[in-house]
Amino acid sequence: MTLTYNHMVVRLDDEQTDRLFHAMADRTRRDILRRSMHDDFSVSSLADVYPMSFAAVQKHVAVLEAAGLVTKHRDGRKRLVRTNRETVQKALRALEDLEAMWRDRIDRFASAIEDPT
Repeated sequence: MTLTYNHMVVRLDDEQTDRLFHAMADRTRRDILRRSMHDDFSVSSLADVYPMSFAAVQKHVAVLEAAGLVTKHRDGRKRLVRTNRETVQKALRALEDLEAMWRDRIDRFASAIEDPT
């Protein structure tokens, strides 16, 4: 898929797009994204928030990291999770592109109904 914005081309291949939206399809992962957008969290501090095991939260973070939606960095002995805003913006642009495509189709359909000649 090739997207054009402000004369800039952003390429999201199908595999990357699938990973991105699969990662965001889960409520817990979306919450981790929201939380780590404003502050960095260790996986263990995130695990304290959710009614699941540390290993389950760790797997959620791994899915987000594989999609490029979060990064981990070291702070002493802790590995902190941070939202990758650039990737979130790419997802937003991909959705905006899909919306524009569908709006264009609807507009063309409406025009065809109004003027069937």
